[in-house]
Amino acid sequence: MPRRDEGADRPTADDTRPSAKGLRQDFDARARAARSDFEAQIRQRRASFDARNEALTARTGRNLPAAIAIALAFAVVMLGSLLIWSPAFMVVAAFLIGFGVWELASAMRFAGRDVPRIPSVATGIAMVPAAFLGGQVEALFTILGGIVLISVWRLVEVAVSHDRPSAGDVVRDLTSGLFVQAYVTLLGACVVLLSAQPGGPLWVVGFILVVVAVDTGAYATGLNLGKHPMAPRISPKKTWEGFAGSVAASIIVGIVVSWLMLGLPWWAGIVLGVLISGSATLGDLTESMIKRDLGIKDISSFLPGHGGLLDRIDSILPSAAVAYVLYLLVNH
Repeated sequence: MPRRDEGADRPTADDTRPSAKGLRQDFDARARAARSDFEAQIRQRRASFDARNEALTARTGRNLPAAIAIALAFAVVMLGSLLIWSPAFMVVAAFLIGFGVWELASAMRFAGRDVPRIPSVATGIAMVPAAFLGGQVEALFTILGGIVLISVWRLVEVAVSHDRPSAGDVVRDLTSGLFVQAYVTLLGACVVLLSAQPGGPLWVVGFILVVVAVDTGAYATGLNLGKHPMAPRISPKKTWEGFAGSVAASIIVGIVVSWLMLGLPWWAGIVLGVLISGSATLGDLTESMIKRDLGIKDISSFLPGHGGLLDRIDSILPSAAVAYVLYLLVNH
């Protein structure tokens, strides 16, 4: 009987080694499992982020991530135009003021107040070079001439209309057109006039930083500590605690701005911070009153997270007048 080889049935090292196909299948399975787990984690984190963002939006009335992104974009454009070559700020100012006038005039028309938009926007844009290249007198005469043009435009529309409105409605249309120019164009002229002064661009940057501090301080303090409504009929989300936080933040930033940017004594920063906190809050409440009177939530939906462009510069407009007057007092 032939002798059996004892190692004939014993598996060799090559027989126990996994095949290349098996290794690839195992790797693919692990990769699919890892990808599925990663995608599940991403969905979970996104759902958590969306939930927190919705809670913040419901509490504060704005989409915070979108608001921050847009605010940073505006800051880069404005800082670049002011600090690199100040005449370029005329383009930025013309866009902001012209579009702000368009938004408010459109909101007025939505509420049944026929404010002519074309001459209104033309007046706002024409004011910018008049103020920057001319001065106070040229800016004022441009605005007054624009108001006359807007009024005549509306009266001609009424004269050629088949359905003539009542005299009271016409008067309301004319006063609404006057208000648009006084609120947006006249206050916006203070920013342009200030930017054209010696050292003015730094003043514009400085007072806007204080306005940002007001908004940030009010937001942070009101979100965490706000309990007592400041003006519940006008702006239900604004609280006295938020206002106190805005004053504190504006004073701190005002001192830094006055000392490091404007070359003023530190106590001037307290004056700047207190006045700007008051004007910025007043501007915010004023626009809230306008929207409540017109029966709208936002001036427009142009900016995600912000509403309209005018919703973002409502605190800047009256603060520009304060900053311009302070500049004149300090330098003249």
